[in-house]
Formats: sequence, structure tokens, C-alpha cells
Amino acid sequence: MSNLELGFYSFPVLLLMIFLRAPIGLAMLLCGFGGWYMAMGGNPAPLMAKMKSETYTTFSSYSLSIIPMFLLMGQFATLSGMSKALFKAAESFLGHRRGGVAMSAVGACAGFGAICGSSLATAATMSKVALPELKRYGYSGGFSTATLAAGGTLGILIPPSVILVIYAIITEQNIAKLFLAAFVPGVLAALGYMLTISLYVRLYPDAAGTRPAVPMAERFKALAETWPVLVIFGVVVGGIYIGFFTPTEGAAVGAAGTGIAALLSGSLNWQVLKDSLWGTARTTGMIFFIVLGAGFYNGFLALSGVPQFMADWVLTQGFSPWLVLSVILVFYLIFGCLMDSLSMILLTVPIFFPVISVMDFGMSPEHVAIWFGILVLIVVEVGLITPPVGMNLFIINSMDRETPMTQTYKAVLWFVGSDVVRVVILVAFPAITLFLLPR
Repeated sequence: MSNLELGFYSFPVLLLMIFLRAPIGLAMLLCGFGGWYMAMGGNPAPLMAKMKSETYTTFSSYSLSIIPMFLLMGQFATLSGMSKALFKAAESFLGHRRGGVAMSAVGACAGFGAICGSSLATAATMSKVALPELKRYGYSGGFSTATLAAGGTLGILIPPSVILVIYAIITEQNIAKLFLAAFVPGVLAALGYMLTISLYVRLYPDAAGTRPAVPMAERFKALAETWPVLVIFGVVVGGIYIGFFTPTEGAAVGAAGTGIAALLSGSLNWQVLKDSLWGTARTTGMIFFIVLGAGFYNGFLALSGVPQFMADWVLTQGFSPWLVLSVILVFYLIFGCLMDSLSMILLTVPIFFPVISVMDFGMSPEHVAIWFGILVLIVVEVGLITPPVGMNLFIINSMDRETPMTQTYKAVLWFVGSDVVRVVILVAFPAITLFLLPR
């Protein structure tokens, strides 16, 4: 059996292991081990050498140190109550409008995503704050849970984003430029969700209640309480953009700044600190294990020649670049319902990126790589709210057992439609994603 055949046969084996509920990191690690062993003709020596070199190379990478810093930043923000301040500020300005409390939840998710970087964490955290308020003012259960599930996806779209860091490392792209490119699509996502809410409550008036307007003085008071989020986001993203510090240094500054802000607000005590460090360590360990497994598996795929073979085959077939891109995005949308975004990125980007990189989209290779990364990130996150197995839907449903899942499914389809429209626009007009990048 040739190495190329081994590479192709490894895909069904990997998918079977995932279907049998094996951890994705372990599944990729075992497939990588088995593939290397068989490709080397059963000689264990090259595999042992690969284990030593791959492990050291992976975990000695300076770029990966950005991940625990951003995770710690998100942990401080999650456990210190910043989400409540964001929601109250948004609610004071929007809550009295038709569907305004739901719009406030989306706006707060966008703000929280600027210091969290995790979709599931944003959905879970904001649900604790916003769900009681939505129920209090007469919002239906399905509409409330669907809004929060969709808003949670903003946690990964609004930079900084751990997933974008991983994508940048895999494709050897500039992290700061990816953060900049993600900003406008993230804002468009928030605006699109608010427009969706506005349309929904007009078609289904009984799905949303109303609340009294808040005096202007109270609005500005609530807005002033969000200053830590505004300052931290401005310093981290602005500092990275102007080159004052590297993304890794920016992540460290963000983690320290979030911790100091929590301490000054009285939210950071010894228990919160311990929980933040433990949560960061646990999530970092999980991510690094997946990265290690992906490193072995993708190394085997490179040895087998599968990515290069697929790139050459697509190129020789003469397919339209836009058709190839559309097929890949549909693939991500479907499998994004079944797998978490990190696993999808690590598993598929080394295969699909070489194919996209040889296509002619009328842009420089760097711009194609950045544009493709943002599109992939968006489509994978859409999978988190796509019925029947979107992960965000189950996270929110576990926090509101009184609402049948079918009601959430019906309402969330409106937000999925908004996402699909946004993806079509970003595919058709790449300049929307790229115009903030330096020329």
C-alpha cells in the first residue's frame, strides 16, 4: 500500500474513532502514530524520533504561549462579573425598544467577546446574566435561548480569538492582521443579529415584551462602569495593531489588565483567582493535547502527500476557484455542527489551505490566506447554532430546562439565515474583510 493510499484510508478511520466518542486529540494522535509506523514499513525508530522532535517543536513554540494568556484573560472576565456591567450598559440604551433587551444581550456578547475569545464561554456567561432579564420582560423561551446561542458565537469572531491564533500558526500568517480582518465581520455579525431580532419581534409580537426607558443619567453611569472592557480591548488590540507590542505580549498585558480591573472592582478574591488559574490550566492542557495530536496526524498527511495531491488534482480539473471555495465552506458548515471549531481548524486547514492557496482569486497570497481564515472561522461558528446538533444550543438549553429544544431550533434558524447572508456578502466582496489591513 502506497503512502498516498495510507493517507486517504486514515480519514475514515479517524472519523470512526470520533464517532465512537474518542477525544479528537487522541484520535488524531493514534492515526498519526499508526500512519507513521506503516509508512516507515513497520520500523519504530523513525516514529520514536518523530515523537521526540514533534513534541519538543510543538511545545517550545513561542507563538503558542499566547493561548494561555488569552484564556486567563477570558477567565478573569468570566468570573469577575464584567459580563453583567456590559449587559446593563447595553440594556440601558436599547432595552426600551422593541426587542431591545435581546439586542442588548447581543451587544453585551460582542463586548464580552472582545476580552474572552471563546464562543461557548461567552454563551454560558451571558446566559447567566441576560436570560433572567429576558424572561422577566416577557420574551419567549425559544427566542431568548436562540438569541443567546447566536450571540455566543461573537465570542470567537470579535478579536482577540484563540482559534485565529491557531489558524495563524498553521498557515504561517500574521496574527495581528488576522485580528484586524476579523473585526469588521464581527461587527457585521452583531448588527446582523440585531436586525434579525428587529424583524422577528415585528413578525411575532408576542415573542418579546417591553421595559420602561432608563433616564439618560443612568445610561451614562452604566456605560461608565464598562470602562475596564473598553480600556483593555483598546490597549490590547490597539497596541498590537500599531506594533507597540507583539500579539503574545499583548495577550499578557490583557490578562494582567483584566486581573487588575477585577481586583479594583472587588470581584477578584482568592477563590476567583484559583478558579481562573485552574480553568486556564485545564483548557490550555486540552488545547495543547489537540495541537499535539494534530501535529502528528498532519505530519503523517504531509508525508503521504495527500494535501499536495488534492491541490494538484483540483488545479488540473479546471474547477472555478469560487466553486471550490463554496464546496469547502459547505463542508465546514455541515461538520461544524458535529465538531468543535478548534478541532475542525486543526484537522482540515492543513488539507484545504494548500488547495485554496493555488487558486486565483485576484488577490495576493497573504490576502487570500487571511480572507479564507475569516470565512472558515465564521462558517464553523455558524455550525455551533445550526440544528439539530449545534453545541451552543445545548449549552443554552442546559441553562433553561423549561424551554423545549424545538422552540429554540425554530427561532435560531432566523439567526442562521443572517449568518448565511453575511457569509455570501463576505465571499462576494473580500474587500469588506481586508480593507483595514495595511497596504
